[in-house]
Amino acid sequence: MLKFLFSPFYTNYMMFYHSPVPLFVLQVVVFEFENFRGKKVELSAECKDVIEKGCEKVGSIIVESGPWVAFECQAFGGEQFVLEKGEYPRWSTWTNSQTNNCLLSFRPLRDSADHKLHLFENPGYAGRKMEIVDDDVPSMWVHGFQDRVASAKALNGTWVGYMFPGYRGRQYIFEHGDYKHWNDWGATVPQIQSVRRVRDMQWHKRGCFIF
Repeated sequence: MLKFLFSPFYTNYMMFYHSPVPLFVLQVVVFEFENFRGKKVELSAECKDVIEKGCEKVGSIIVESGPWVAFECQAFGGEQFVLEKGEYPRWSTWTNSQTNNCLLSFRPLRDSADHKLHLFENPGYAGRKMEIVDDDVPSMWVHGFQDRVASAKALNGTWVGYMFPGYRGRQYIFEHGDYKHWNDWGATVPQIQSVRRVRDMQWHKRGCFIF
């Protein structure tokens, strides 16, 4: 369900990222080489640097339960990559941006039965507003909203936004909370052209969008 509003939305929402963890165990297994070969490291909590775990690089991944987000750099920095339940035999199966094949840190993401996201045209929750409820949007343009997204509010669930239509390009995580400026979600420009829900399932057999 999509709604388009033209007035700012200013209600504040409390962050819950540090609330008690779910009862089930989240687990991801990273391998040094492609096709699940080489040194193996199992993670059930956030890891700021896989090198400290004895894994010099990440060539393939199995997400046994999730979802997770992996990062290009140590300490959750750099480009982001969403990992949902399934197998990722090589780097091209967890990204389609074709700019980076390096992963150095991981942390779990929260799952939710309900999803609601507000996107705003300008910083500080100003300008045109798009509301997305329990739906995925492969193209913002198709629904009458431009590609400029400068602030956001994730009211329920965890979302991932993409720079281009069809869930392509750089990925940006939106967890429950407020994002007054595009820098808050790690972007350098206010551009998002598609967005989808992050769920504890493998939404595509290869783990990334194919077109």
